[in-house]
Amino acid sequence: MVSSEAATLAGIEPFASWNTPIAWTGFILFADGIVWRVRGSSWVRSSPREFGFLAAVSIPLWLVFELYNLQIHNWFYVGLPENALLRGFGYAWSFATIWPAIFEGAELIGVCRNGGHSRSRDFPGTMDLHHGLFGPAQIVSLVAGAAMLIWPLVWPSPYLAAPVWLGFILMLDPINARLGGESLAGDLVEGRAARVKNLVLSGFLCGILWEFWNYWARAKWHYTVPIMEKLKIFEMPVPGYLGFPAFALECFTMYVFARLVCASTVSGFKQAIGPGRPIAL
Repeated sequence: MVSSEAATLAGIEPFASWNTPIAWTGFILFADGIVWRVRGSSWVRSSPREFGFLAAVSIPLWLVFELYNLQIHNWFYVGLPENALLRGFGYAWSFATIWPAIFEGAELIGVCRNGGHSRSRDFPGTMDLHHGLFGPAQIVSLVAGAAMLIWPLVWPSPYLAAPVWLGFILMLDPINARLGGESLAGDLVEGRAARVKNLVLSGFLCGILWEFWNYWARAKWHYTVPIMEKLKIFEMPVPGYLGFPAFALECFTMYVFARLVCASTVSGFKQAIGPGRPIAL
């Protein structure tokens, strides 16, 4: 991270053009090493096969937001390689770090918040459907989330970033609970707010790092969000930073859903990635 950023500030290639994926790969390894040192378990060291799946599924999951951006036009890229294969490799590498960065950041924050203590062993992470948690409130949440995600597609507008950054949380979390997966609402109902806090703080941390590393890079993105455009921290208008915690929660719900779908449709999936790892406790 330090070497790549220093070389970027000095304009040294390939770091100046590849700072985003290099720095994020460094962050993932850095955070994973600290978590392993404290807890004796981590994504890379304890669940390498699922970590590989996490990185791989991060690419199509982020492409969902790229597709939305074609409608709402909130950002664009500059300085990318002219060679199509090299550009595609850069996209894939960068996008593959997004979900791992959020989850590693959440676990790193969990370690810091717990003062170095290991995570609780009795954290089930799933909703007890016999407690009536999938009731009218969850149906309303699902419908509201779906409506928020459809809205920007039917009436595109650069002002509709918020529904995109919130819709997947509301829509997928009750579905995940119904399918027996880990659930944010289930955590809160059972009085366990640690995972939500860790993810929210990871969203802030990763958001600041994304914008910091992006600002001086040659291959980078610019925002066209029409809200407080002149009041920015790095490239991002100040209100935009509120979207990063929501995005971290979306990363959680989207990954749990992807893992549940793969487990139910792909033969041998659970054996291929291992028993699964509780996320961001």
